[in-house]
Amino acid sequence: MVASTTEQLTALASTTVVVHPLVLLSVTDHHARSVLRNSSKRVIGVLLGQDNGKTVNVANSFGIPFEEDEKDSKTWFLDHNYIEGMYDMFRKVNARERMIGWYHTGPKLRASDQEINDLFKRYIAKPVMVIVDVRPDTVGIPTDAYYAVEEIKDDGTETRKTFLHVPSAIEAEEAEEIGVEHLLRDIKDSTTTTLGTRVSEQLASLQGLQSRLRDVHNYLQDVAEGTLPVNHQIIYHLQDALNLLPDLSESALMQSFTSSTNDQLLVVYLSSLFRAVIALHALVDNKATIGRAEFEEGGDEKEKDKTLANGDAKKLEEEAKDGENGKDSSKSDANKGL
Repeated sequence: MVASTTEQLTALASTTVVVHPLVLLSVTDHHARSVLRNSSKRVIGVLLGQDNGKTVNVANSFGIPFEEDEKDSKTWFLDHNYIEGMYDMFRKVNARERMIGWYHTGPKLRASDQEINDLFKRYIAKPVMVIVDVRPDTVGIPTDAYYAVEEIKDDGTETRKTFLHVPSAIEAEEAEEIGVEHLLRDIKDSTTTTLGTRVSEQLASLQGLQSRLRDVHNYLQDVAEGTLPVNHQIIYHLQDALNLLPDLSESALMQSFTSSTNDQLLVVYLSSLFRAVIALHALVDNKATIGRAEFEEGGDEKEKDKTLANGDAKKLEEEAKDGENGKDSSKSDANKGL
């Protein structure tokens, strides 16, 4: 494990781990095939990609056989030969993708992570550990990246082994974006409207923000109660975030917010008014169309009745004439007989 001073830890914390969608899909498929739905077991695999110093590009992965005692997390088994065999085959396919670390589906850190990370140091000097949260109710980025370090205090106190959290991001190349779009097109419900989709996405974003604020609140509460030590780096980041918040006590700022809100509400009001007018116009037009059609159908029925009546009268007249002609012919026949 690499021993690091405060400056080295700060430099290491600036490293960004970029995870590609192919890795997320592979990890999710590995978990779905290996673990039961209601089980708390996790799966472990190897991460492949490139380490460019400030950026770690995780482009591919493969799962490995792993067993762990649910009651005692320090009792576990991992197949070393499988790792070496799979890595040799992947290297033949793409020599640019090298082993850069490992992943597991936590969803949190566990006691055996340090020992497993020491095992991966046989293959790579500085392995990165990525925890992928595969739970379906996860909000936000489902990845957390860590580096195992042996922290050396500047005051000369005893060193301790710990994990250093580093930023992670989800990025995709053009080919991956097309594949993800096709996949989401099959998953999403096509019956939902665009407005409903936008509202659901904004709701998911707000839920993610709420979960992050809850984590910050719990951390500060633990620090205030003395459960966790004070991390000045976290406090500095929180202070920077709070400094970016607007000062709502200023009247000019409140007036600006009010004017912007009123403008948006005016647009909403006018849109609702126009929608109502258009709906009433469509209703009146539909009513007029139906009345016109009924009137035309009624006129056609009257003409048909007149035609039928005239036809019946003509038939009666013809029958009467035929009767009179029959009487005349019978009289003439009788005169001839006499």
